[in-house]
Amino acid sequence: MLVSRAKLIRAVAFDVDGVMTDGGLYLGDSGEEFKRFNSLDGHGIKMLLNSGIQVAIITGRTSNCVALRAKNLGITDVYQGVEDKFAAMLDFLGKHQLPRDAAAFMGDDVMDLAVMRRVGLALSVPDAPQRVRDHAHYVSQRRGGEGAVREVCELILSAQGLLEAQFTPYL
Repeated sequence: MLVSRAKLIRAVAFDVDGVMTDGGLYLGDSGEEFKRFNSLDGHGIKMLLNSGIQVAIITGRTSNCVALRAKNLGITDVYQGVEDKFAAMLDFLGKHQLPRDAAAFMGDDVMDLAVMRRVGLALSVPDAPQRVRDHAHYVSQRRGGEGAVREVCELILSAQGLLEAQFTPYL
């Protein structure tokens, strides 16, 4: 069932805090916000994009470092400061003319459930609350900010027979 769902995915959206990062918020004395991103996750996202799968960031917070990270990875669909993540997901899918069953979303908290419950593939992390994990089709082995994004990128690409082609340039 997981592989059959993953085969249909043409778009993936990720929450940031707790998924692309460890969920910690680092604040400097001047109010500047810092986040730690994982380079393995970044390469996983690039592999999705290189395979023709659309990628978005949908997050409730707003920070410059997220915009910079998205630009660095080539993610053009970035939704920050979002209260209604499902509406953002519908906008993302509408831009790319994709149905909900062709979408995956990776979240880690209850505000992500509105999206997770309405897409083809719901993904989460092991340290998410039980209620969130109960609604996930797949819970990564790795924690948020520690390779969880890369893990699900490889899962989707493998299900579609696209993963090995992404490694070819390095062999």
